[in-house]
Amino acid sequence: MENKKIEPRTLPGFMELLPKDQIRFNEIKEKIQRSYEKFGFLPLDTPVIEYSEVLLAKAGGETEKQIYRFNKGDTDLSLRFDLTVPLAKYVAEYYGNLSFPFKRYQIGKVYRGEKAQAGRFREFYQCDVDIIGDGSLNIMYDAEIPSIIYTTFRNLGFEDFTICINNRKILNGMFEALNLKEKAIDILRIIDKIEKIGKEAVIEEFKNLGLNDGQIKTIVDFIEISGTADEKIESLKNLGIDTDEFKLGVEELGTVIKLIRKYKVPEKNFKVDLSIARGLDYYTGTVYETFLDNYKNLGSVCSGGRYENLAEYYTDKKLPGVGISIGLSRFFYQLNKENIIKDENKSIAKVLVAPMDETLNEYALEVGTKLRDNDINTEVFLEDKKFKAKLKYADKLAIPYVVVIGEDEAKDNKVTLKNMISGEQETLKVEEATKKIKSE
Repeated sequence: MENKKIEPRTLPGFMELLPKDQIRFNEIKEKIQRSYEKFGFLPLDTPVIEYSEVLLAKAGGETEKQIYRFNKGDTDLSLRFDLTVPLAKYVAEYYGNLSFPFKRYQIGKVYRGEKAQAGRFREFYQCDVDIIGDGSLNIMYDAEIPSIIYTTFRNLGFEDFTICINNRKILNGMFEALNLKEKAIDILRIIDKIEKIGKEAVIEEFKNLGLNDGQIKTIVDFIEISGTADEKIESLKNLGIDTDEFKLGVEELGTVIKLIRKYKVPEKNFKVDLSIARGLDYYTGTVYETFLDNYKNLGSVCSGGRYENLAEYYTDKKLPGVGISIGLSRFFYQLNKENIIKDENKSIAKVLVAPMDETLNEYALEVGTKLRDNDINTEVFLEDKKFKAKLKYADKLAIPYVVVIGEDEAKDNKVTLKNMISGEQETLKVEEATKKIKSE
């Protein structure tokens, strides 16, 4: 009786790429990593699986519903749903072994059991950096974050992008002045939707929330303040809002803008945006959203902010921090969908060593080893196929050079180097071929 074959299929919301796309994905990931390391961030790799009690210390609402949770024997376990909660656990656990401010980056997969749809994944990469202080953290680090964002996206090949900056203290201070502190979270949620649903729909939602016309006018006028970063900060000072939190928020925002310029981030790449209200119940100071100017439909491609107490659920120590995250899987999906990155074959190997027949395999292996010893990524073709098929293989994988080995080459301790792009070829000593490959 013939065994029934199982249909090979992948769970919805889990990304799998063909090799050419995986190469491009890895290139982007490595560029982000190099950008983070340029600022002195240390690598961290926390477990994908944690004790549910530890991971869910703060979770609630929608987050808790999306957790992948299971039992192994008597142990209650969960898959991490972001990289921030594991960071909080890590800093609390290893506090005595760390140097503060603790600057870490982590690039890894996280899991959320939300509804799978285009560009939304259940398993996806996040690329995070955070700076954690011990008791306090200088506001200057809030200005370093935009510099990191700028460096990262320039390294990814983008020039036209805008880092939008706000401060949650400004918003909270205004709500206090309007006697709307209890409704602040709901108001911020509505403000956060202004780009998607428009001003009139936002006003309608404010009315449904019970705000009076005067309160609505003040909030709308506030988020519509226009001008340069400095003009907006001056306009905020002239609003006449007298709460301590509002004043501190304006002062912090002004300081951050001034310091960003010291980091040499161009004016065209950042702005004050008073409608940015992310991290409703988490961020306490500076907040960031980054948009590609020519692809606003992609939404924010990098976001984050300042928080006052990272590890409050694990320790009594006050550990303030500031950080950002890039959702890499979604970002890569969007870049592909919008044809922002070129759909071109790229190879890992720079050279394919192709012996004319099997009798020459041993010499081919020697040549391959010499090339690798010179830091040249090299593949040796060892299957017994016609030489034309070997060239076709190199062409399909976009390998730029083929080292041809025939009887004459093996006898003279040489190789014939074929450039797959120009079609030119010449017979050289292995050392000469190595130099030529490395020079191009």
